Amino acid sequence: MRLFVSADLDGLASGVAAVQSLFEDADGLRFTDPQQAHITLKFLGDTDPDRLGELTDALSEAVADADVGPFEAEIGGLGVFPHLDYISVVWVGVRDGGDRLTRLHESIENATTAIGFDPEDHEFTPHATIARMDHAGGKALVQDVVESRDPDVGTVRFEEIRLTESELTDDGPVYSTVERFPL
Repeated sequence: MRLFVSADLDGLASGVAAVQSLFEDADGLRFTDPQQAHITLKFLGDTDPDRLGELTDALSEAVADADVGPFEAEIGGLGVFPHLDYISVVWVGVRDGGDRLTRLHESIENATTAIGFDPEDHEFTPHATIARMDHAGGKALVQDVVESRDPDVGTVRFEEIRLTESELTDDGPVYSTVERFPL
């Protein structure tokens, strides 16, 4: 099972699609499905199904330890990874509520590394990927939009996080919820 922990942007698909439309003429961009927009709190990777019990226990404890409760987050703004000179991912950020997402991430990171999952190798930036750049044909347009626009996606209320399975297909990843963890 290929797994990650997510905070899903339920109800914001039209806002995500509107932001993606700013890049519609950028050659080389592959857009993510707006219906599947989410903030990845922890990528776990290929996981033995026999570890699910241990993992769900650790995630339950992590959510309790983070103690953030349900909260709203304002989603908006643009960014790229790794940087504007070499773009592999285009994302929307979190204007308000990022501190609670960071607290959740840190708690999940501690709980999952304690049971043997690999630690993250980069700093956590709360974001939702909206596109991946396959080649640099549209790089100048992407750079221009990221530097000149500051779109609002909308406000989402996080009442849970999810353990999500990602199945890679020829048409892109298909996500399914394995477990929900109320905040």
